[in-house]
Amino acid sequence: MKKIGLLNGPNLDRLGKREPDVYGSVSLDEIEEKVKAKATSCDCEVDAFQSNHEGALIDKIHEWGDAGFAGLILNPGGLTHTSVALRDAVVASGLKTVEVHLSNIHAREDFRHKSLISGIAAAVVAGMNHHGYVSALRYLSEEA
Repeated sequence: MKKIGLLNGPNLDRLGKREPDVYGSVSLDEIEEKVKAKATSCDCEVDAFQSNHEGALIDKIHEWGDAGFAGLILNPGGLTHTSVALRDAVVASGLKTVEVHLSNIHAREDFRHKSLISGIAAAVVAGMNHHGYVSALRYLSEEA
């Protein structure tokens, strides 16, 4: 059974409360439940983690890479645009990674258009709200 990491960065613990017109009304717990439910039909196991701290996210990527996980679903939140360290951790892990964004970052403020992760990700899903996470899982279950 493939193991897939589901990693969410800063402020994503506020989903369902934070700007629902941008990020939707589904909570992070609900997203994790949906992905884990879909994982059983994809013959995958999903380990989910969220942190508002960059170092904790990097540590988790290292852990999953060392444990031989097959892939990573990553929503880095605001770190998408600023964290070279997070990018380097993804590269060093060797994990096939799908970058996920709830909103269409290309239709938002200019500073959100540049992702430091996209160039090293196998795929990018943006603007599909919580459905993007399940799409990323389906892709990784077949490709990782």
